[in-house]
Parts: sequence; structure tokens; C-alpha cells
Amino acid sequence: MRSKNQPFRFIMATTYKKGWARHQQRWFGKWHVYLGIIAGFIIAVVGVTGSILVFRDEIDQALNPSLFKVMAEQRRMPIEEVMPLVKKQYPAYDFNYVTMPGKSPAEPYIFYNFKKEEQFFMNPYTGKVTGKRLYESSFIHVVTDIHTSLLVPVAGRYIVGISALILLILTITGLRLWIPKKWKQLKQVLTVNFKASFKRQNYDWHNVLGFYSAPVVTLIALTGFCMTFSIVIIPMLFSLSGLPPQGAAKLLGAKSQYHAGAVVIPLQQLHTINQRELPGSEIAGIAFPADSTGNFRLDIRDKGVPAEGKREMLILDQYSGKVLLNSRRDFPPVAAAYLSWLNPIHYGSFGGLPTRILALAGGLIPLALFITGFIIWYPRWKKQKSRKENITVTAEGEEQPVQRKNVPDAPVVKAFPYFGLQLKKGLVYAGWFLLTSLVMGALYGVISGRPLQPAIFSVAFTTTLVVLNFAAALLCMVIQLLLSIFKKSSRSISRYFAWSLAFALAFLPVYFLLMNTGWNIF
Repeated sequence: MRSKNQPFRFIMATTYKKGWARHQQRWFGKWHVYLGIIAGFIIAVVGVTGSILVFRDEIDQALNPSLFKVMAEQRRMPIEEVMPLVKKQYPAYDFNYVTMPGKSPAEPYIFYNFKKEEQFFMNPYTGKVTGKRLYESSFIHVVTDIHTSLLVPVAGRYIVGISALILLILTITGLRLWIPKKWKQLKQVLTVNFKASFKRQNYDWHNVLGFYSAPVVTLIALTGFCMTFSIVIIPMLFSLSGLPPQGAAKLLGAKSQYHAGAVVIPLQQLHTINQRELPGSEIAGIAFPADSTGNFRLDIRDKGVPAEGKREMLILDQYSGKVLLNSRRDFPPVAAAYLSWLNPIHYGSFGGLPTRILALAGGLIPLALFITGFIIWYPRWKKQKSRKENITVTAEGEEQPVQRKNVPDAPVVKAFPYFGLQLKKGLVYAGWFLLTSLVMGALYGVISGRPLQPAIFSVAFTTTLVVLNFAAALLCMVIQLLLSIFKKSSRSISRYFAWSLAFALAFLPVYFLLMNTGWNIF
């Protein structure tokens, strides 16, 4: 018999030391724990800085009101009138880029000189420069550098990208760990028991926060990975659309045709070309030609779409005005989705304030999960480290050494039936994973009334990860076949290849169906 003060000790002992520990020892449990320990802090830092960047414009304007706020007057000067005035005031500067005022009448023109790392702010009504700054030293830029590279040159960017992939894996494995064994336990895993001890509440908070934030965190992690590894993702999108993978590089790398006496087209012609090629849109920013073979790049936003708007791109020959790239025409639908939706989904701006708040919360969740997860893991690790043998828990809550039994070897299964068995199992997992991807995206966008785009985006870009994984699995399988001459084949690699093939077989048909339905959803 256990005493009156034992019930919770008994529940905790049997649940967390016996049942939970066995659950954790499965492959997804190990991945969740070890990846969380290895990358949890980095993911938390990237997440917190990402939350700040959700409202980066508002924060930057609040910290520097004299630079961003102008008094609206009757007539706002177009870029072709403003540019000569800037050149007159700063004749020694070559301006590389300018952002155009948006919907707000109080927004300035912002000019960039990348060589000197400076920003110039110009009043669009008076043509006077209201101020300048070194944008590298601004608070928001420092936060951006931490978020994208951890202030580590070159390698930091890829560390952040890999941490985004790890966050995605942690979310998936966490959901798998969360699934209750019996449906009657569902309410228990969806709520926090506020009457329990700190240890139990911490465990509940870890589960509840991870479950409810999964849709947002999944999309943030997926888009973060795609942003970092765009050099791989974009060619793959072209390949999956039946185009040569170097197509994007060829389009983006087009050159202006210089000849003796060539004259750069006037800036007002840029607006004419934009309205001809992409009617109903407006220029959000202009990148100026870097040299005699450089081009004008126009970053376009669609007036008809709320929040940030649909993003498109035009690249023009600086002398003839010939359109070298029209993203609406030359990019396959999924590449257009990458351009238009990647950044808005990552920062939540695609649905206005509701989704931005979700993205802000999603960025803070990894920190909360890292803290609560560490509180769960550290006492167990410390206890396991101090013991030489495993323990089990009796019905009375007493700990005893495990009585090991001789376990017979698993029956030998021939290679081909084993592969088929794993392929079948992989198809089941892939089906659930595909459904989960759709649901995750839809839940992220439903609060703003726009669930379709993020849902399809989630499936489309998860497919890129599935294809990358299959390529890695295929390489492993080829190497195994070559080495099988000298040593016995590994079942782990065979299972990995079978599951990877199953995911590719499940995702690719759905991907091609979604990308070829004719829906102009992006």
C-alpha cells in the first residue's frame, strides 16, 4: 500500500520513468532529445530575433522617427524627379537601390549606397534629404544579421539554415511523441494540470506549447530552410517543373547589350514598361545597373493583394528597355510562389496583423520549448549518469534493477520482402505526413481567411525536402550496393531508402497535381 502523500510520486514514476522512457528510446524519441540538446539554444536565438523582425518596420520607424516620418503634402514627386535632386546633393555617390513609398502618404524614398553601407532618406514632397545613416549599425540590421547568420561570416548562414531544418524535425518528432496511446487520454495531453507539481506542469507546458504552435513553427522552419538554401531549392523548383535547373541563373544573370553611344533609358519609362507587362501593379523598389552591362531590376507589388502584396520581378535592359525577365511569365508557378510567398509566410505578413502575431508567437515558442525541455531532460540525464544499471518501477512506486531476459534473435527476413514491407510502412507514414502538411499550412492561414495558399505552399516546398532526401537515400543505396561485394548490406540503409522512396511516391503526384491545376493562387 502507498501512503497518502505518494499518489503523484507513483504517477510520475510509472509514467515518466517507465512508460515515457520506453517511448523516448524509439528512434523519433532519440532524435527529438539529441537534436534538441545540440541545436536548441541556436534555434531559440534565431527564433527570438525572428519575432523581433516580424515588426521590424514598425520598430525601426519608432526608433528613428525623424528619418521615416514626413509631412504629407499635395503632390508626391515621382522617382524621375527625385533622382536628379539626390544626385545634385550627393554627386560623389552611386546609389544602388531605392525603395519607393508605399500606401502611407508619410513614407520617404530610401536610397542605398552598398559600397559605403549608407541609407539616405528623402522627402517625396520637397525633394530634400531628411537624413542618412550607416544601415549596418542600425538595431534592426544587427538583429537581422543575428537572425540570418548569428554574426558568423559565411558559415553562420548555413548554421542557421540547418537549425531551421532541425526545428522542423523537432516539431515532427515532438508531435509523434505527443500522440497519446489511447483516445481517452487526449484531453490530458491537450491541457495543463495546474493542480500538479512544478515538474508535471512543466512537462504539460512542453507538450501543449509544442502541439498548439506546430502549424506556425512548421511553416516558419520550412520557409527558413528554403530561404537559406535557395541556391539548391530554386534550381530544383525549375527541374520539377520540367525546365533546366540552370534556367533561373540564366534568367537572373542576363546582361544589357552595350554598344557605342548607348544611352540609359529615362526612369519614367520604367513605369510605362511595368504597367504594360504587369498591369495593376506598382514598383516597390528599383535596383540600378552596376556597370555598362548591368540591368534595371524592378521589384513589384500587386495593388490588389492585402498585407505585403504579391511580389513579382522585372529585369530590363538598361539601354533598350527590353524585358529580360518577367517573373509572372518566365517563372514556373512554384518558383513564382517562392518569390511571392516565402518571405510573407516566414514573417506572417501574408495575412495582416493576425498572422503576424502568430509568427511573433511562433518565434518565441522554441525558447519556451528549449527551457521546458531542458528541465525535463537534465534531471533524467543526471540520474542516469550516476547509475550503472537501468531501473524499473514496481506497482508501489519502488525502483528496482531491470531483470534482463534472453531475447531471441529476430527472424531472418529476405532482402526483397523486407524492402517491400518497409516501402508499405513508409507509404503509410508519407500519407499521414502529406495530410499533416496540408493541415499545418491551412491552420496557419485560416485566421486571416487565406488558408489555401499556405496549405499548398507547405506541400509544394515540403516536396523539395522530400526530393532532396530521396537523392541522399539513393546515393547511400548505390554506395551500399557497391560495398556489398565486400561486406553484408545494412538493413538501416535499405529501410531509409524504402521510406524515402515511399515519400517521393506519395508527394510528387500531389505536387504535380497542385502545380498544374491552372489555379492562379500564387
